[in-house]
Amino acid sequence: MADADFSPDADVHLPSAPLYGFGRCDCRACGGDGAPRQPARRLFTGLLAAGGVSAMTPAWAQEGVDVGKQSRFTKLISAEQVEAAAQQQYAQMTRQAQSQKALAPATHPQVVRLRAIAQRIIPFAGAWNPRAQQWRWEVNLIGSRELNAFCMPGGKIAFYFGILQQLQLNDDEVAMIMGHEMAHALREHARERMGKTAATNGAIELGAALLGLGNVGRGIANIGGQLLTLTFSREDESEADLVGMDLAARAGYNPRAGVSLWQKMGQASKGAPPQFLSTHPSGPTRIRDIERTLPRVEGLYARAPKPTQRFQPPEPAKS
Repeated sequence: MADADFSPDADVHLPSAPLYGFGRCDCRACGGDGAPRQPARRLFTGLLAAGGVSAMTPAWAQEGVDVGKQSRFTKLISAEQVEAAAQQQYAQMTRQAQSQKALAPATHPQVVRLRAIAQRIIPFAGAWNPRAQQWRWEVNLIGSRELNAFCMPGGKIAFYFGILQQLQLNDDEVAMIMGHEMAHALREHARERMGKTAATNGAIELGAALLGLGNVGRGIANIGGQLLTLTFSREDESEADLVGMDLAARAGYNPRAGVSLWQKMGQASKGAPPQFLSTHPSGPTRIRDIERTLPRVEGLYARAPKPTQRFQPPEPAKS
């Protein structure tokens, strides 16, 4: 596939792309006045739990954020089937994008950039989820003006050209977004949301299929449908912000970029809010959370090997 076959601002239609993406949340988790409710999951910074880190691990490697254990609701859903469904949906999405000249080729400078950043972050993913060591990671760029990015279960990453171009993101800011999206997959937020749905609705037949007790093909199809429509909660987004900072810092990207990133997001939200933002003003809150967490990850960044190559964002769109 040649660059000539790629349109960076295509009016793309991707039925197989998920509705969730960078910075979005389920506003049903917020109060009627637009103020967020207190998250049920414990979010805090500190030393990683001893059970996940060997006593022989260097002290600096035990620094970083701790967001507690994964939700017990993930146990209600088969991880293998969630990842298989995500792989199918992602493959369909890339085929749909390619048919509309909206899938960037491997030689595109921004694809090279995204994959280089991912290669630095991925080695640290296994500490958050051992399954990630066997994931077949993929990173692609979609030609669209939309300001969005996501990572589906199993390590299937996509960035939209618009978020790189319109926000003029530097590599540190890209790493913060990528770490955030990878965190959703590593913490299995999609699997958790499905588990909560199954438990709340008492979906016995669906639950049996998802647990592998029924027809496997039907189970994967059901999961695929949910992957396209699920939304993450505000606490999922907060958790992904913190874990993403940790991943980016260990990979040698400045975690302070989270502040400039959300400042850019705030500027972009003036007027009609872009799709990546929820209806409540979460940007200032996220900046405060990032600033509060910085002392926990700055040491990781200071000691981490830094990238030897830096990339530039796309040329700004012509007005």
